[in-house]
Amino acid sequence: MDILFNSLLIAHIAGGSIGLMAGSYNMITKKGTKLHKQIGLLFFYSLLIAALIALPMSFLHHSYFLFIVGVFTSYLLMTGKRYLAKKDIHDVTNTDWILCWIMLLFGTGFIVWGIYLLVYGNSFGTVLLVFGSISMMLLWQDHRNFKGRSAIKNFGLTNHIQRMIGAYIASLTAFIVVNNTLLPGIVAWLLPTIVLVPVLVKWSGKYAVKA
Repeated sequence: MDILFNSLLIAHIAGGSIGLMAGSYNMITKKGTKLHKQIGLLFFYSLLIAALIALPMSFLHHSYFLFIVGVFTSYLLMTGKRYLAKKDIHDVTNTDWILCWIMLLFGTGFIVWGIYLLVYGNSFGTVLLVFGSISMMLLWQDHRNFKGRSAIKNFGLTNHIQRMIGAYIASLTAFIVVNNTLLPGIVAWLLPTIVLVPVLVKWSGKYAVKA
């Protein structure tokens, strides 16, 4: 089992490292260029590989951390990439709804699990509640977009931006948590979200076209 886990760990670290570097580059450079799109694909595939590999790793070593980040990052990446091709509700497919239902299951589980931990005095429950609540907000956003109720005309582009930045936040969170030696655990978990969500909101507003 150790050989399997170590093999998965190497692939996970490689994918996560490449994804984090590619995401960092796209965060600070001009958007919409050919290079931005190429680096974006590198970010997507490398980070998706890392996220999916994290799921079996979480079972092999019973890691809540790997499981939560793996599920959340996979959802953000897959929906973020699919949103880029959506011009209107006619571009919504069954695959999009399936992703929503899967994330609804996990998001509900995060919230219930978080409440359970908090009741028994485990502060990690706060992290679960935050990620579960964010999942529910994103799912509500999906529902409105897919039903044609979005207040944003180019909802495909704005949601692509939001989901990809969200995936970058998740990858950065994983990096900080794994390498953290100074910050309290809950601070390490939530710091990237607190710092980068305002950036997400700013860029979403910059590119959004009101319906």
